[in-house]
Amino acid sequence: MSVLLNKVKKSFGNQIAVNELSFKANKGEILGFLGPNGAGKTTTMKIITGFHKADSGIIEVCGIDIDKNSLESRKNIGYLPEHNPLYKDMYVREYLNIFADIHKITNSKSRVDEIIDLTGLAKEQNKIIGTLSKGYRQRVGLSQALIHNPKVLILDEPTSGLDPNQIQEIRDLIRTISKEKTIIFSTHIMQEVKLLCDRVIIINNGILVADDPIHQLQNKFSSHQIVTIEFKNDPGIESLRKIKNISQLNSLGKGRYTVHSASSEDLRDVIMDACQKYQWNIREITKEKSSVEDVFSKLTSINK
Repeated sequence: MSVLLNKVKKSFGNQIAVNELSFKANKGEILGFLGPNGAGKTTTMKIITGFHKADSGIIEVCGIDIDKNSLESRKNIGYLPEHNPLYKDMYVREYLNIFADIHKITNSKSRVDEIIDLTGLAKEQNKIIGTLSKGYRQRVGLSQALIHNPKVLILDEPTSGLDPNQIQEIRDLIRTISKEKTIIFSTHIMQEVKLLCDRVIIINNGILVADDPIHQLQNKFSSHQIVTIEFKNDPGIESLRKIKNISQLNSLGKGRYTVHSASSEDLRDVIMDACQKYQWNIREITKEKSSVEDVFSKLTSINK
């Protein structure tokens, strides 16, 4: 794995920000790192990057213990914090040249050229950073985080405050660079999680409450079932109330309905049995997954 946390704890005075947190992030994986405001996400990211020191626990980046060899571990990390700290009075290329020198990159000019091309900054490279739109400033921040070709990229809400076109551009860029890197990606936009992430970690009050592949996360609360059905000949909503174990029934028009159940029995089997019994002609039946929003809400409302 590229990043390992084992029982990491961090407090600020009497407030516990991160509480015995353990997880792994693997090479080539986009790991969604979620939680409500104040859950400990940013603190965890700052611990991994060396900005904060953990009170206890083990943190390794690419097999290097950050307490024992902080400088070497940080060479493997690119970090874009939530509030992108740029030198706004500098030119884009000038800014990237300085960071290439800081990282002692050989052939720095060609590397800067490569990063400018990768992040779509070619037309903006000779402009002052402070004159750029927020979307392009985010690209500059990503460029700085990528300039030394790190194995691990940590992004704290990189699309916050961007317009829809800028968001899509940053998402596309993240997908492109994820092929060879480990990306830990924090966001409050659930659509982004579904579109980008391979796996999702959710923390609440500094405690891990979920660690699942995205498709499994949506089945986290599968006891509440939602099924959409379409009939060839509409039997009517009153007739459909004969189906056992249903808790809610909604008409969508033109012979289509959503049926809810909290029973452990598969609702599709129950509906098919009813169709056979009452001779209803069914055209389609689909079991819907819980949304990421639903799962997030349920997990982070515990012990709130």
